[in-house]
Amino acid sequence: TFSELKLSNQLLNGIADLGFDKPTPIQQEAFSVIMSGKDVVGIAQTGTGKTYAYMLPILQSLKYADQRDPRVLILVPTRELVLQMVDSIEKLAQYISVRVLGVYGGTNINTQKQTVAKGCDILVATPGRLYDLALTGVLILREVKKLVIDEVDIMLDLGFRVQLANIFEYLPERRQNLMFSATMTEDVDALLDDYFYEPHRVAIALSGTPLDNIAQQSYLVRNFYTKVNLLAYLLRNPNEFSKVLVFASNKKRVDLLATTLIELHGIEPGVVHSNKSQNYRIRSVTQFDNGEQRILVATDVMARGLDLDKVSHVINFDTPSYPENYMHRIGRTGRAEESGKTILFSTEKEMDDKQAIESLMGYKIPVLDFPEDVIEEERLTPEEKKPKLTDQSNPHRNEKRTLGGDAFHEKKDKNKKDNKRRDYKKERKRKYGKSQTRGDKIQNRASKKKR
Repeated sequence: TFSELKLSNQLLNGIADLGFDKPTPIQQEAFSVIMSGKDVVGIAQTGTGKTYAYMLPILQSLKYADQRDPRVLILVPTRELVLQMVDSIEKLAQYISVRVLGVYGGTNINTQKQTVAKGCDILVATPGRLYDLALTGVLILREVKKLVIDEVDIMLDLGFRVQLANIFEYLPERRQNLMFSATMTEDVDALLDDYFYEPHRVAIALSGTPLDNIAQQSYLVRNFYTKVNLLAYLLRNPNEFSKVLVFASNKKRVDLLATTLIELHGIEPGVVHSNKSQNYRIRSVTQFDNGEQRILVATDVMARGLDLDKVSHVINFDTPSYPENYMHRIGRTGRAEESGKTILFSTEKEMDDKQAIESLMGYKIPVLDFPEDVIEEERLTPEEKKPKLTDQSNPHRNEKRTLGGDAFHEKKDKNKKDNKRRDYKKERKRKYGKSQTRGDKIQNRASKKKR
């Protein structure tokens, strides 16, 4: 039980109000190690309470201090996660005198500078906005005693490596580093080698292990518009598909999917991706979480850490290119030991990505028979008409030139000549019999006559 962890009465009261009975395995295993002051790397499946796994020992050891600068820094990849993290900490620490502040991009930095200047104990931030505030001099990080990096792998995927390195320059050398995630990558290991000191690993499950309470299924689908028809067919059953989170590969696909669902099937989903305004994103997530909106279509910005209540299904409209992203997507359902269901749509071109996911999990996703009532479309999106890039590491490669075609032809004879530097002086001498002076000033000619 939580009382066996020897938590303070204030924390126990907060846990009781949240309705938790006993700590999860990751919370139990990580508590004593974090309390010892060692650097810790925690690995556990999504939905197993990793946030409270590090917040319980942090709040237990955090003593009251009347100072302006933060003592605990928590880095997360998205704005939505900042808001959720602040809310979770405030609920857990409602009987403790602790100041919690969240900062993120997409909002007025001057307003956040004023808030930061008032002081806080725990600061939750996205790397980009945190670095911007540190550059202004308003935010001082020299008092940080504990650094938490949550979902570090997606931060590196989003290109935050430079910002993280710069942030470490602002932090004191003597601090405790904590990192928690459901998956580990080679880039994360490299970051650990550079900035963590002999980290203690707390692994409840191997990286990429799915929860047993999440049922996985898949369909082999012809193309985008057939996927839309299949999705609309599944959504006809509101009793079974009561709260559905749909993931697409990028912002353009999310917008196209939402528009097509409205135009062809009269289904209007909520939409979340990074091009939407912050207020729009917050409103969409809140409406979905409260049950006001049954369907939410999103990019992987929604795949990390968000604790959404009772999501019945996670549908992968597109198969993710990185198998780790699949693990985080399906973790939005089946949280807190509840059962969840996920469905994966895959085309022939996406089969390699599907096999990579199955290899990471060590589990083959069952394939269901394609429903007879669903119309298989022939039309393709502009992206589907393009040939698949032969060089995946260079998405900007000119595939037309790579494949060859009408643009390739033999040079004309006049273009086969070697380019040589012309000697105009010799050409003039050969044409006029003697070299010609050009552009001499009148005064120069007069001086020549005198000589």
